[in-house]
Amino acid sequence: MTSQPSLPYTARSTADDVIEGVDLTGRRAVITGGASGIGLVTARTLAKAGADVTLAVRDPRAVRQAAEEIRAVSRAVGRADAVHVARLDLADRDSIAAFISAWAGPLHILVNNAGIMALPALARTPEGWESQFATNHLGHAALTLGLHGALVSGEASRVVQVASSAHLMAPVDFDDIHFERRPYEAWTAYAQSKTAMVLFTTALAERWRRDGVTVNALHPGGIMTNLQRHLDDAQLALVGAKDSTGTTLEVPPGWKTPEQGAATSVLLAASPLVAGITGRYFEDSAVAPVQPEPAAGKNGVAPYAIDHRLADRLFEETVRLLGGGTVQMTPTR
Repeated sequence: MTSQPSLPYTARSTADDVIEGVDLTGRRAVITGGASGIGLVTARTLAKAGADVTLAVRDPRAVRQAAEEIRAVSRAVGRADAVHVARLDLADRDSIAAFISAWAGPLHILVNNAGIMALPALARTPEGWESQFATNHLGHAALTLGLHGALVSGEASRVVQVASSAHLMAPVDFDDIHFERRPYEAWTAYAQSKTAMVLFTTALAERWRRDGVTVNALHPGGIMTNLQRHLDDAQLALVGAKDSTGTTLEVPPGWKTPEQGAATSVLLAASPLVAGITGRYFEDSAVAPVQPEPAAGKNGVAPYAIDHRLADRLFEETVRLLGGGTVQMTPTR
């Protein structure tokens, strides 16, 4: 097992703090959902360090302002043509396939950041998959598996899975992942999709260790972004995003700014302090402890999210649902 890194950061550290002194010139990065929230901060920070950055988004036309903001940062460090925008809809398998097919050359950093949360009503993809599981896990899994060759050729490449402490609310229900028999519940669906992301991290870390590709997951903390768009007033009040007068707070007590929320993503994507670390779950820019009694509102990583047997089962189910592929599927441990 890889040793525990000793890191000098806290929950209040920012993306700029963890990137200080890092030069990413010559490194290519893809950030899903990289035009808003912590994805935007992550993309901007990596560009500031010299990386060639691709924003993978559903509607490239809608993110021109964000792209120009990142291009300005990139030009300031002498990289005139180092920011790109490409279409990627994680709920659309043809879109994912097109993105993979269009990618040429090595890839050094893949930040699986995009996601949807707590859809109030059950929604399904054309395949019949529950939308949160399909978008948050299966879409990113298909993208990551499809870019395996590019990641290997990148050398010392890193995959960063933006999960959530919500995974502590529910394991993956392998008997009914897509709510075909059990009643749909928005937070349970979101929670199991994030558990799946952590399990997939565990599975890929073992399978790709010999390829020199590291895979880590993280909880960014509570941040007010577009991710909360499906929450009603009562839910916002429950999580502390509204004050006693009903006013929505820009930064609720105990929550983070986007710059603080992106810190752990940037740490795992770029810091030499975590070079070679793989298969771990981070929060507050540090390796998270195992939480022996998982529940909402707690910290740490659930035992069921890092269980190798469950990780193998999730990996096999993921490959089955996606229809296989050309990626090496044999465990290396």
